[in-house]
Amino acid sequence: MVFQRKYSVEETINPQPSGSGQVNIGSTERMISAFSGALLTFYAIRRPVKHWALLSAGGYMLYRGLSGYCPINQAVGRNTADKEIEPLQISRTITVNRPRSEVYAFWRQLDNLPRFMQHLASVIPIDAKRSHWVAAVPKGLGTIEWDAEILEEVENERLLWRSVAEATVDNAGEVYFKDAPGGRGTEIHAIIRYQAPAGYAGQALASLFNPAFGQMVKEDLRRFKNLLETGELPVSEAQYSGQRVSESTEPSKKQEIYESPVL
Repeated sequence: MVFQRKYSVEETINPQPSGSGQVNIGSTERMISAFSGALLTFYAIRRPVKHWALLSAGGYMLYRGLSGYCPINQAVGRNTADKEIEPLQISRTITVNRPRSEVYAFWRQLDNLPRFMQHLASVIPIDAKRSHWVAAVPKGLGTIEWDAEILEEVENERLLWRSVAEATVDNAGEVYFKDAPGGRGTEIHAIIRYQAPAGYAGQALASLFNPAFGQMVKEDLRRFKNLLETGELPVSEAQYSGQRVSESTEPSKKQEIYESPVL
């Protein structure tokens, strides 16, 4: 299915701001909130008998100051933020020696994505445009989930998507497909943009890990290339993701993977 074109190729598709990444409080107000929250929390803890109302108020003010997000401001349409936080971006390109129609069709079937994206546990299509994503948090710290929608689709050329409101991590992405020079298959250009929770504090922390995230995307694309060109993945990666591999007397070589359907 091809959706009507809404965005130019040059236009940036940013994550949709929601409660997880939106900042709607200015810097001065944030400092006052954080300072007030710290005082209230300290006072509530030091009392002989815990004052839970003060503790709750202090915690809320701390959250308000550190995250830069106020649900009350959101509800009444008030925004005193100094400026919008620019999302972090990862951009990677790879060439896959397969026809463009085949490469696009495999990617477009969204439940294929966890087969080569190791951080994804599942992607379940909801309808023609929307899907539900589940990703594993590193170090076995659980999972995060969000819904995404396709903003634009041009068969064999591009896919643009964005998480819907209230995602755990606001994100957006674009994937472009074009014939590689010299008949070498298909060139894929992937762009991922995301905004971490907790406003400037979360974004500053995420920026420290952005190179690692970029390397993860690079490795995912490499697995995608290997899977489409050979139908195989390295044994260690298949075992890491819980997929079955055939037995072999030469463990150093790549071995065929028998994929199980996504549940």
